[in-house]
Amino acid sequence: MERYAYFSNSPEETAQLATKLANLLKPGDVLTLEGDLGAGKTTFTKALAKGLGIKKTVNSPTFTIIKEYTEGRLPFYHMDVYRIEDGGEDLGFEEYFESDGVTVVEWAHLIEEQLPSNRLDIAINYIESKKRNIIFTPYGKRFREICKELWNDDSISH
Repeated sequence: MERYAYFSNSPEETAQLATKLANLLKPGDVLTLEGDLGAGKTTFTKALAKGLGIKKTVNSPTFTIIKEYTEGRLPFYHMDVYRIEDGGEDLGFEEYFESDGVTVVEWAHLIEEQLPSNRLDIAINYIESKKRNIIFTPYGKRFREICKELWNDDSISH
């Protein structure tokens, strides 16, 4: 399994990576986002949404599970499945995963069996203060190509 590691020294560097990723995304792309509370999932997600042209304030959909933002270059669907107890069988995740937008799923391991086989898994790990280790694990040719393009970008330090 291929993995790509990025060491971020600040929230700004994390946001830069997310923005560059947003520029490579297409309709139907699914990203999963894992990390402890305070690791930087929201920082990453806000920058990703901004990179997609979303103007509204993006925040965690912890209590609503799914938030939709449709005014950007691509629609953006932000899911936080942390509070799902039964696996979310009746919430229609597949409709989002096969949609005309980009879907980000936080705490995705809780619905592992429902995730599409082609996706980009992102883990944000706390190192210290503002430093993070961000691991991209691509599933499928498209996401491997996206990772290679990001890691060949000279403006991204690894």
